Amino acid sequence: MKSENVVWHQATVTRERREKLNGHKSFVLWFTGLSGSGKSTVAHAVEERLHQAGCRTFVFDGDNVRHGLCSDLGFSEEDRRENIRRIGEMTKLFVEAGVIAMTAFISPFRAERQRVRALFPEGDFIEVFCDCSLEVCEQRDVKGLYAKARAGLIPNYTGISSPYEAPEKPEIRLKTDRETLEESVDKVMDYLKEHHLLE
Repeated sequence: MKSENVVWHQATVTRERREKLNGHKSFVLWFTGLSGSGKSTVAHAVEERLHQAGCRTFVFDGDNVRHGLCSDLGFSEEDRRENIRRIGEMTKLFVEAGVIAMTAFISPFRAERQRVRALFPEGDFIEVFCDCSLEVCEQRDVKGLYAKARAGLIPNYTGISSPYEAPEKPEIRLKTDRETLEESVDKVMDYLKEHHLLE
């Protein structure tokens, strides 16, 4: 049931004032890719680089979010869509707060990523595709989830029994099965500087 009689409250402390206080712009880096493609690893490494540069940041990690905010959701297609919807709304609030928000979610469906993009002004949503072959992702799988999925023990597993719709025109494409972590982080940082999101 949708909320009624709800009006958005306009704060006197605006996003622009928060950005000025922080000394940098706010935006979202939306890392997407198969399980094992390096999303969390790269996102946290980028956050470390930004933190050292004096930026205010936060990483929304898929597993961490499912412990709390999305603990009521499973992995059906409907629940996955709701998971991404909630994260999109959370990142929007963090960007309003003047924070550089980063997400590390498979977010397998293009339509859902597009819905999140539509929440933001042009240029504030930066899709980062961790492009990694399924073979390499399976080799990296320390939890053995791909093997369980192939054995039919985990239903709706992205890349095996559920599709992953790769971004067609991501702002940043990282070849995480060929690049070093440092090279991937450098690519992200270079993009931010080239687009004047960082000084």
